[in-house]
Amino acid sequence: MVDRTSGVPAFRQVAADLREKIVSGQFAPGAKLPSEHELVGTYGVSRPTIREAVDVLRGEGLVTSEHGRGVFVRPPASIQRVARSRLSRDARERNRGAFLADAAAGGFAPSTSVKIRFEPAGARVAGHLAIDEGAEVTVRDRVMRADGLVVQLAVSRLPRELTRGTAIEDVDTGPGGTYARLEEAGRSIGSFAEHVGARMPTPAEATQLQLAGGVPVITVTRVAHGVDGTPLEMNDMVLAADRYELSYEWPAD
Repeated sequence: MVDRTSGVPAFRQVAADLREKIVSGQFAPGAKLPSEHELVGTYGVSRPTIREAVDVLRGEGLVTSEHGRGVFVRPPASIQRVARSRLSRDARERNRGAFLADAAAGGFAPSTSVKIRFEPAGARVAGHLAIDEGAEVTVRDRVMRADGLVVQLAVSRLPRELTRGTAIEDVDTGPGGTYARLEEAGRSIGSFAEHVGARMPTPAEATQLQLAGGVPVITVTRVAHGVDGTPLEMNDMVLAADRYELSYEWPAD
């Protein structure tokens, strides 16, 4: 029950008590909070007060709401993205490139949903891919999850002339992914360049990533080049900043 003589708003008292139960582990990561009806009975307050308290916790990134299912304690997913050998040929051949390598190292279950579309290249895309503005590109739009929680959005664009008739235009590209299919078509990967930044998310990104208010995103634009230096793919990634650590390692000589 709340203390109505304390001078602290009831919703803040409820939020504080629920926060303590989450931090202490009484409500474990991924656990569903009691229903609104149950919380009303527990604290002796109204439904609007309970909703305000849950909004506070949601804003702090402690809980997420799933329509029709309830409110859940947000798992403390922490992903280390090591830029060392994540895109090496060996890793790709073992089907452990990029996100799958992060999953293997971090011990989480990865899953990805993919949508394919085709569109004319805008000025930025054309510049990165060294193609004419308006040239057709294949777009692979992916939502990546760790233990069911969306942690990364990734949109790859490739010149359509490189993907036509290949599995790159299918949802499932097969073992080794896009880069393996490019190499099978005679386009060997020579190098990668990554450009890292940070910004506040768009409303759509904040919704997809279930970001708490004020949490920024990390942006990574990666361009894959062939052995002759020709750009083959441009990949725009948006990562939830509260769930990622970027680590870079390289030889000293």
